[in-house]
Order: sequence, then C-alpha cells, then structure tokens
Amino acid sequence: MNRFRMTKLYAAGSVILPAAAVLIWHSQLWVIAVFLAWFLAAALLWIWCDRKEQGQRLARTVHAMQTSSIATLNHHRHDWMNELQVLYGYIRMGKEDKMVVCVEQIRERMTAESRIARLGIPSLVAYLQSFRTMTHAMELDVEIEGELSLAGLPLDGEQTGEAIIDIINAYRLGTKQGAGDVAKLSVDFVLGDHSLDVTFHYDGELNDASDWKQKCKRALKGSPFKAVELEQPANIILEAKLGN
Repeated sequence: MNRFRMTKLYAAGSVILPAAAVLIWHSQLWVIAVFLAWFLAAALLWIWCDRKEQGQRLARTVHAMQTSSIATLNHHRHDWMNELQVLYGYIRMGKEDKMVVCVEQIRERMTAESRIARLGIPSLVAYLQSFRTMTHAMELDVEIEGELSLAGLPLDGEQTGEAIIDIINAYRLGTKQGAGDVAKLSVDFVLGDHSLDVTFHYDGELNDASDWKQKCKRALKGSPFKAVELEQPANIILEAKLGN
C-alpha cells in the first residue's frame, strides 16, 4: 500500500476522535467547531492524496504504454531489417526470381499490417500489433477480408475489441510450452451482409481445455458476439449480428 493511500486512511480514521467528542459533549459549541474544522482538514487531505494517487496511476499507465510501444517498434524494426537484408542479398547475387518472391512477401505483410491498423478500435489494433512482444510460445496470424473497419459497424467497438482480445489471451495463457513446435493461432475477420464473423483456428496444445473454454465463455458475456462453434480449441466461430 503506497503512502498516499495510507495517509487517506489515517485522515479518515482521525475523524473518529472529534466525532466521538461531539457525541459526548454535543452541547458544547467549541467541540462542534473543532469537529467541523478537523473534518474539513481531513477531507482536504483526502482529496489531495487522492489526486496524487491518481497522478501516480496515470504516470504508471503512460510509462507502461510507452514501454510497450517502444518494444513493438523495436520488434517491427528488427523484422523489417531482416526482410531488407534478405532482399539485399538476392539483389547482390542477381537472383531475380527470389527477389520477386521476397518483394511479394513484404507487400503482403505490409497489406496485412495496414488492414489491422484500419480496424478502428485502438485497444484491439495496439494489442494485435504488439502481440509478438508478449510471448514466444504462440504465433498469431490475422487475416482480414477487405477493408474492414470495426469502428464503422453498428456494434459496441470497445466490447467487440475486448472480447477478441480476451479470447486470444485465453489461448496465449493456456498454451502448453515446451510441447514441440510453436503453437499457432489464426484469427479471420469476415464481414457479411448481416453479420461479422470472427473465426479462430488453433494449432497447438493447451494446458487445460476446460479452463480455456470457461475463459472464452466469460469473454463473450456482454459482448456483441454469439458462439456458433465453441467446443474444440482447434476451431471456434463467433458471430455478431448487424441489425435485422
């Protein structure tokens, strides 16, 4: 418990003594005056400490976001440098066929990242783009059909993004490590005429399938999604209706 929270508790507790004095000597005006002055001072101290505590929480949140952003940028920079080094090697060796394949792979990756950025829900976009900084036990592949913007759909954007993040986390935290090949999770977004479908394909092992299922069910509570298929971790399908 930090010092500001302790001070708030002491300030609140200190009011007990003058309050008891008022109950005992309630006819004494000076006792009431002391109580009011004490209560006001305690209230002001509480407000000051509360603002300081909120400031600390905000500073920690900003620091965590900055640290995550730096880690994400470093990962992306490292990946792009690797791609460019491979392309440069093919250019030096004059392997035109390999150069074309490499450039096409870079183009596809840029398109995929651009589509993630256009989803329009900041929390979801930041999570998907920084996923590689969270774990090495599971790879995440996101496939988005067309130029999809979740922010432009008649859905609660925050609840939609939160449900998707929570389900991905259920896989991430439940993945059995050291079980051979790295687990892979593919998330596919498909926008239909009357619904948004999100499909999860998982290739790997889980520590506890029943715990994974319970986490997925909790993630869907209060969200726009309904589970079309939620029996096996290998393949689950979510559907969010878009009006009538």
